[in-house]
Amino acid sequence: MSRNGGPGWSARFEARRSRSAPAKLMLTLLVCTWLAASLAAQTASANQAGSEGQPTKVAPAATAAPSVESPVTAAKPHDDTFVIGNDDVLAINVWKEPDISRAIPVRSDGKISLPLVGEVQAAGQTPAALEKEIAGKLKSYISEPEVTVMVQQVNSQKFNILGQVVRPGAYVIANSPTVLDAIALAGGFRDFAKQKSIYVLRQGPSGETRLAFNYKEVIQGKNMAQNVRLQPRDTIIVP
Repeated sequence: MSRNGGPGWSARFEARRSRSAPAKLMLTLLVCTWLAASLAAQTASANQAGSEGQPTKVAPAATAAPSVESPVTAAKPHDDTFVIGNDDVLAINVWKEPDISRAIPVRSDGKISLPLVGEVQAAGQTPAALEKEIAGKLKSYISEPEVTVMVQQVNSQKFNILGQVVRPGAYVIANSPTVLDAIALAGGFRDFAKQKSIYVLRQGPSGETRLAFNYKEVIQGKNMAQNVRLQPRDTIIVP
């Protein structure tokens, strides 16, 4: 027998190699399949981590328009038909001038006093007219002054109620009171009040007008038009 085992050994070797070839091929396929699955899993995991680790991009919301500080461009907060009177409290704002801006009552002489401005006649003017006057006086000290005047408290517009009520006197008009509201504010009637003969004296351009008010009818829901809303300087008489 030869050193290499002779012809019998070669035949047996070839036979074993032929039997092991399919096993090796199967093993190679399994390894390739495992590698492909592993790579796919790693890619999916990386994508998920990237999506979780990074904030979701959201389209930027529309930016609100910047607020305008200048009172001139803002909507006017007051009624330009309102006429300022004594005892009204005014909120006066001069843009970028906090030392001048303040809330100030109108004095009994109808005037107000402001730094750099001095005394100004406020009673009898509308807020818009007073704004222009104050701005004009400030031009000597401030370039293009911007002034806003708001009526903070209305104390000048009053009505009177006289006669047989518990608390006769003058009352500030607030929240558009009616004659019925005024009687309640005055504490109601005294014992001998003539509740059917009440009337309102109203001052107008053509003179004084007398408006009848029958309390008995109104509280019964009859003729409700006579329960008028009061105007400044109205006087209610309860005989």
